Amino acid sequence: MSKARTSSICVMRAIPSSWHGATMNRVQTRLSSSISRHHRERRDTIIDAIQRAATELSIPLTVGGGIRTTDDMQQILKAGADKVSINSSAVQDPDLISRGAERFGSQRIVVAMDVRRNYRIEPGRTPVTLADGRECWYEVVTHGGSRATGLDAVAWAREVEERGAGEILLTSMEADGTKEGFDIPITAAVAGAVTIPVIASGGVGTLEHFYAGFMEGKADACLAASVFHYGEFTVRQVKDYLAERGIPVRL
Repeated sequence: MSKARTSSICVMRAIPSSWHGATMNRVQTRLSSSISRHHRERRDTIIDAIQRAATELSIPLTVGGGIRTTDDMQQILKAGADKVSINSSAVQDPDLISRGAERFGSQRIVVAMDVRRNYRIEPGRTPVTLADGRECWYEVVTHGGSRATGLDAVAWAREVEERGAGEILLTSMEADGTKEGFDIPITAAVAGAVTIPVIASGGVGTLEHFYAGFMEGKADACLAASVFHYGEFTVRQVKDYLAERGIPVRL
């Protein structure tokens, strides 16, 4: 199976406590939410926000955070999301990926992977060579990077594809928030290990970083947050920059 070659720019947004109905940029938008079974009122508020967002948007909407069951997925998709994103829950219960893909289709299941470099090379790990020539392997982490899982990132990427995930959202904890560019070595390693789309996340600070994510990292999409939220670039500026350099994007 070959990957789709049209490249995408993603913007990450958090669901506000109240939705004001402002029209959002027409780019793929990912809303990060937290849904708790024990806080019905908060869940209802978030579902309402998803419904309002879906009404405003004419582009794909992916919602992640606190999704632990296929019933959670159904509730979010029914509210208007096009896809759901799972992270820690997929690590804790890998079969959740399979159940979600079987019930809703692979195209609706995104597995988010947070990864961190580990320089203690061990048998069975996938070595990745960094720009300075050192080798490491990348470990999957959860809970904002605070919990190590022992999972090899490249091996986990292959597993989530085998279980039916339709996309991988890959965030390197070393790069996230630095504005020094995507973590190209692990992005390229994961993109080369799977056939499903890989979204590079974490580290964008310049227009060149987007280009590197596609060309060197072999990502199918590049996600950024602060450079858009604080007005450093517009989505159109990024798309124009990429198109001028031969990257296929929808203008």
